[in-house]
Amino acid sequence: MINNPLSTTYDGSADQRLIEAALGGSGQALEQLVRRHQHFIYNVALKMMLNPADAEDLTQEALIKMVTKLSQFQGRSNFRTWLYRITFNHFLNTKKNSMETAITSFEEYGHELDRVTDQTMTKEEEIAFKELITEARLSCMSGMLLCLNREQRLVYILGEIFNVDHKTGSEMLEITKANFRKRLERARRDLYQFMQNKCGLLNQANPCRCARKTKGFIEAGWVDKDRMKYNTNFLNDILDVVEKKDDVLSDLLEDRYKTLFQKTPFQEKEHRERLMRSVLMDKEVRKLFRLN
Repeated sequence: MINNPLSTTYDGSADQRLIEAALGGSGQALEQLVRRHQHFIYNVALKMMLNPADAEDLTQEALIKMVTKLSQFQGRSNFRTWLYRITFNHFLNTKKNSMETAITSFEEYGHELDRVTDQTMTKEEEIAFKELITEARLSCMSGMLLCLNREQRLVYILGEIFNVDHKTGSEMLEITKANFRKRLERARRDLYQFMQNKCGLLNQANPCRCARKTKGFIEAGWVDKDRMKYNTNFLNDILDVVEKKDDVLSDLLEDRYKTLFQKTPFQEKEHRERLMRSVLMDKEVRKLFRLN
């Protein structure tokens, strides 16, 4: 089971031991500390930004902030809260990327989906295009998240996709528990309403189908058939690594809807060593920790 720093049962004592060892000069402890949080930071960033390259840049920047500010950690809050406050503030305040500028509302996104031509596939084509159909689905669902403003999007990613509880989420975002719940419920309702009216995954009466849109997505440049962004080499879905919890927010939200976004890849492999190298090779990091 993957160590999940966003769960209510997370044990931060190992973080504290690694911090003390890293500040004492252990490069190995520093690397282990980065690895404990790298994958979750990256996967939240990927849901926030849509683009893997942007998500990797954000993760690198957040991890370097963590490492270079490590000596400033006073222990007034637990390390997890301290780290993810730094991380999520960075996510919220970074410059918008091109996809965020292009997708600004559910209404606009719906119009863009309507402009993509429907092209029915034969059974043989559906088999041949299986991986690309999955890529189209993941791409489309990621686009839906961009219809939420950044604050709502981050709350939704944490509270709905990663099952972060209201207390932990509110502490990480420095907002009240009531505010966290309010933003989460609003985001869930907006997404549910859009999918209920548009998406065939949720409502079979809707004509929009991943297989029928896949060729159009390829033609429009939404899906690159030679280099997929989302349906790449991965070991787990998010659902496999997050803490399970019961949904009590809304009677509108069916089990099928609640898990659609969780049944998306939890990426651990593509960025693993590349990100680690970029953090540990940063000039300020190497100077602070005397890494040779």
